[in-house]
Amino acid sequence: MMQFQVEGMSCNHCVGAITRAVQALDPGASVNADIAAQQVRVQTSAGEQAVRQAIEAAGYPVAA
Repeated sequence: MMQFQVEGMSCNHCVGAITRAVQALDPGASVNADIAAQQVRVQTSAGEQAVRQAIEAAGYPVAA
């Protein structure tokens, strides 16, 4: 399980956009987002860097 600190999530639309971005890499990925904590947990076979890039490409910066 990977965990990312994701900035700019404010609603379920944001969560959906992040989920779609990750599942474009791995359709079987499990994405769990906590809007209040600005955290996203991902279970996937894709690499961590690829997931980070997908989230950022969707428009949500990932904290280092």
